[in-house]
Amino acid sequence: MSQRVKKTLLLTSLVAIILGPWLLPASRGQTRRDAFSKWRPTHELPGARYVGSGACAQCHAPLTAKRLANSMSRALEPVEKCEILKTLPRLTFRIGSYSYQIMREGNRSIYTISDGLNSISEPLLYCFGQGKAGQTYVFRHREVFYESRVSYYQEIQGLDFTILHPRSVPESLEDGLGRPMATEAAQGCFACHSTAPVSDAQLQLDHLMPGVSCEGCHGPGEKHIAAIKAGSKNLQVFNPAKLDADELSQEFCGACHVSFEKALLMPKQGGTNNLRYQPYRIFNSRGHSGDPRISCVACHDPHDKLAEDLAFYDSKCLSCHLATRSQVKTAARSAAACPVSKKQCTACHMPKIDLPGAHGKFTDHWIRIVKPGEPVPN
Repeated sequence: MSQRVKKTLLLTSLVAIILGPWLLPASRGQTRRDAFSKWRPTHELPGARYVGSGACAQCHAPLTAKRLANSMSRALEPVEKCEILKTLPRLTFRIGSYSYQIMREGNRSIYTISDGLNSISEPLLYCFGQGKAGQTYVFRHREVFYESRVSYYQEIQGLDFTILHPRSVPESLEDGLGRPMATEAAQGCFACHSTAPVSDAQLQLDHLMPGVSCEGCHGPGEKHIAAIKAGSKNLQVFNPAKLDADELSQEFCGACHVSFEKALLMPKQGGTNNLRYQPYRIFNSRGHSGDPRISCVACHDPHDKLAEDLAFYDSKCLSCHLATRSQVKTAARSAAACPVSKKQCTACHMPKIDLPGAHGKFTDHWIRIVKPGEPVPN
């Protein structure tokens, strides 16, 4: 199937999702009418209350404890708990006559930009990202949320321009502060990096639970606990594993990790700028979408830490591909064997690529035969 046909089919399916249950077969339409079957990350579910991971742990203690090792659980932290800013109490950066400083004061960190004569200072509110590659900061200036123009990068253990922000000398102190976040943008950022930040279509940070907790993927837990206590068969909780491969990768995980459709609508999404958008990249991988063995959760356990040993992923590849040319194809394993190796598949076919300005490499989820010197596809 050509990429153009695949993309057209996905857009058609997305239209079907938007138009509603009446476009689906009766049995599936009935499922869709259940409130929790419509749950997706970043979407509010009216009439349902969050209870926190502590409540989940009463029945799911091993999973909730293991989940803390997953980087999603640390996708956002309030500044008073940010380990990077506590460990590095003074961070500085300069561009032209403008200087930036993040200074720790007790349990606060103050973000300052100065042109040498005047300055603007604001206390940081939240740290976005655990800092394994980088960490960006959010503050409020004149009642507007801002994304900091400079971010921390682990590789240099210092500040540099935030990805996709202008890398030029600011035109003024206000211009140099960072990116003002419209209401919708702020809600989207907090909804992906934390749990329960939006209530009644409003950003309500007093309700926010830092990071992506159990309910960030499974939906608010109040009705689920009530259903369990009542012995109901309708568990009132969302299970992403019931989605098919493309729904899971594009519609569910792609809600935050950027789906094919979302990437197309984003400005400056071409080239290596979309390298971080795993669902978009994997959808463009010829022959690698639509199969549950290649969905996001087939390789990554959201309840556990990210596996970084390349050998861990070999079994994932060999669930579809033959290990050697001499093996006989089966219905389950019909993809050809690699003529080069049967080990560390992702090192060649999902290489780590430098993202300009990010001071780090990102695994390219556009699965392909990578030829030396060829440009990164977009």
